[in-house]
Amino acid sequence: MSYFNSMFDLSSESFQQRIKWLIYSLLLINFVLYIKTDIVVATHTMKHGGTFLEWSRSFATTIDASAWVFLLIIFELETYALSDEQITRTRALLMAVIRIVCYVFLAHTLYALAVYIYEINAGNIVKDVSDLCQILGKDISYTANLVYSELDASNCKSLSSAKEFLYIDPPKFIIVTDAESLIVINQLAWIDLIEALTWLLILFSIEALVWLQDKGTITGSFFNGIKLTKLTLYLLLWSMAGYWIYRGHYMFAWDEFMWIAGFFVIGMNLDQWSDEIKAKAKLKNNNKV
Repeated sequence: MSYFNSMFDLSSESFQQRIKWLIYSLLLINFVLYIKTDIVVATHTMKHGGTFLEWSRSFATTIDASAWVFLLIIFELETYALSDEQITRTRALLMAVIRIVCYVFLAHTLYALAVYIYEINAGNIVKDVSDLCQILGKDISYTANLVYSELDASNCKSLSSAKEFLYIDPPKFIIVTDAESLIVINQLAWIDLIEALTWLLILFSIEALVWLQDKGTITGSFFNGIKLTKLTLYLLLWSMAGYWIYRGHYMFAWDEFMWIAGFFVIGMNLDQWSDEIKAKAKLKNNNKV
């Protein structure tokens, strides 16, 4: 009975470790799903090829998720798995290099999102076309609410009843949408960009907390201000998850939840580390008495 209770004791370290590895495992599954999603989208947006940067923008989500997975691993090592003595100069240098590469990948995400927003707002009207069936045979795809469909005789009537259409991928001009769908596409693109910036701010706050606790600082207005800022940013992410649900993108909302849970685990590691610092300080003071 005592073993059963320990398994489901929320305060026990063993239970927290089970939850942690469950979350990490689900995040890896999400990562694989996003690779699959990027591949599906690329079959429409990159079917005629493109430059290296165009391909990298097409797989921006995969690149972004890769960076976050590696950053999560580094934070897990720094805040829980490795002691101060185990973080040798070589390991610290390796983690610093990986961290820099991850930041480059995250900067690429902002670049890709900014270019995407520019492109969809620089779209050209499809001239002399008032029905999608008029552009059959031109190897064109239609998109609405992040769903891509290659135009053919079986779907050209049902995809949109609009009378005017726009290319949203200059200069390739192989992706079209209508004005109503473009509004939603714009909203989703801006949500993506704000979300990426929010996660970067959360990342900076965690980096700051790790640095402060590494210096033995676990109190003070600056320390508490960072924690409060981090909490506010998480609340902003929850509101974005609500928007994904509103638009019917349950996978994106689930992904948001899982990443928040993943970094909540890092927060638990930081709290446990903070308790260890307090315990050492208390022991040191007692020894002085």
